[in-house]
Amino acid sequence: MRSLVFFLEEASAEEMLKGLLPRILPADISPRFIVFEGKQDLEKQIIRKMKGWNTPDTLFVVMRDQDGGDCIAIKESLVQKCIDARHGDALVRIACHELESFYLGDPDAVKKGLGIRKLHGLRGKSGYENPDLVDQPSRVLMKLTKYQYQKIGGSRAIGPYLAVDGSNSSHSFNVLIRGILELIG
Repeated sequence: MRSLVFFLEEASAEEMLKGLLPRILPADISPRFIVFEGKQDLEKQIIRKMKGWNTPDTLFVVMRDQDGGDCIAIKESLVQKCIDARHGDALVRIACHELESFYLGDPDAVKKGLGIRKLHGLRGKSGYENPDLVDQPSRVLMKLTKYQYQKIGGSRAIGPYLAVDGSNSSHSFNVLIRGILELIG
């Protein structure tokens, strides 16, 4: 049994992945989640945690939000930390701008997950065609769902419905899915 270990900055990412991964991972891969207390905690501890990981046949995925930072610089820094931890083959993915961009890219998943009949103002609306460019997508999502969306519970509810076939309009989500599939090869 191979392990796929996710280093995550927040619990909402774990909840989303718990709903998503069973649909894309083969039975011989067991996902594990290491959730940090924010991006600074993740960046501070990643080298020590990776170096100390002793389970054979382990693959790593590091995931964090862009949160207004320079996406390229953030990724380069995290890749270097993985290299320093002797796991240069780890997959590093940045959610542009936040995890909620993934959800804005799949309004059907939001509707199904939250039990909302209609989600007005998302599909085809100017400014939302590329959810990775939406500023503060978590706030946008909360407003669009009339505050039914909450970070952890909403991620748990929406994750099982996120489309993994490339139809999500969040480029960073599709890159994450492709990266995981390539990593487990």
